[in-house]
Amino acid sequence: MRRLIVHPENPQARLIHQAAQALRDGDLVIMPTDACAVISVSMAHKTAVDRLRTVRQLSEKHLLTLLCPDLSALATYAKVDDVAFRFLKAWTPGPYTFILNASKQVPRRLWHPSRKTIGLRVPKHPVVMALLQAFGEPLLSSSLIWPGEQVPLHESEEIAERFAGSLEVFLDSGHYGLVPTTVIDLTSGEAALIREGAGSLKPLTMDPWTKTGSKSSRSMPSR
Repeated sequence: MRRLIVHPENPQARLIHQAAQALRDGDLVIMPTDACAVISVSMAHKTAVDRLRTVRQLSEKHLLTLLCPDLSALATYAKVDDVAFRFLKAWTPGPYTFILNASKQVPRRLWHPSRKTIGLRVPKHPVVMALLQAFGEPLLSSSLIWPGEQVPLHESEEIAERFAGSLEVFLDSGHYGLVPTTVIDLTSGEAALIREGAGSLKPLTMDPWTKTGSKSSRSMPSR
């Protein structure tokens, strides 16, 4: 595995372009985000996607997440109505994953097998944003959690050691969160909490039109 040491705030363009090329070649890339570290692949490479599921030991029913550079890109890959768009505009970028109905731009093999949904997020981290720009399209990702464990890996040396023989590139910024994203389902016309994580739960207690709206009466499901 190539370990590319990148600056967390000003990632070196040369290293970012190396990682982008690796993704185009079908390689798996570890990188930081504004929540925990993730493993990313090109959604165009079926073999890479299958390898990602194998490494993480994930079933076909486990939604992978599309990392998008901005809200416009997110809206290309999901069906977003006016209410959902206003909600997303208020709470992106940030450490949130939103479950939405997938658009035709998303390969069917990436949909949830029964719900036709996809997880999407707009991260806020210089390294991942630089890689998305260099790659030119959203990246499919999954949290960097070792099979059978609950907490994301966050120590550089441990990450490098555990994945030395199974992944190709490690964009090592030296800083990784311990908590994955907060997951919010927007498919029902209301915001429903699926997983509490790095993102504040404030969006679930406010009017979806605006960050400063009145409190909502909708109930929040348990974890």
